[in-house]
Amino acid sequence: MTARRGAVLAVVALIPLAGCVRPEVLDSEVVACREGDEGTPANGVVLLAQSVPTATWVPCLEAIPLGWNVSGLESTAEDARFWLDSDRDGVRAVEIRLDASCDTTGATRIPSDRDAMQRWERVTQVTPEFVGTRHYVFEGGCISVLFRLSGENRAEPLGFATQGIGTVARDAVRAAVREQTDGRLELDPADGDR
Repeated sequence: MTARRGAVLAVVALIPLAGCVRPEVLDSEVVACREGDEGTPANGVVLLAQSVPTATWVPCLEAIPLGWNVSGLESTAEDARFWLDSDRDGVRAVEIRLDASCDTTGATRIPSDRDAMQRWERVTQVTPEFVGTRHYVFEGGCISVLFRLSGENRAEPLGFATQGIGTVARDAVRAAVREQTDGRLELDPADGDR
């Protein structure tokens, strides 16, 4: 077994089984920016980081407001994403993606609310649903926040996307994996171990 696959399996074993029993709702701690007394990134954040090894930043949740829940997490060898459901805005109202790059064609660059990241916005529909994408482009990757909001109050979910969705530096995730496994596993194994 390669070190990379071993790290994935070790992390998957740590994710609460609630996601397997009730796939429509995951514990929001799965993608928390900081959990536990040590404040280390959650196991789902490790999976997101492993999917895009070039990404210097990884998306996570700083907080989740009432009425919202994490409804899924998908991690492949090329990208990763998780979804948020809202009791007012519907199923998968917000999707957070991590990719090595993203297409900002048709998007408008606006001042970024995050250091070391360019912010791009594209709204494709205003009524009856508000549909759009926010991209944060940075060295080695892109975090995209896709909206499909059907509720009447759009300011709350958009504010949540700005403040509730956080990022954690890849170096912090790497250090957490090393520390949690007493150095047995690495987030980014040497190329020969993949």
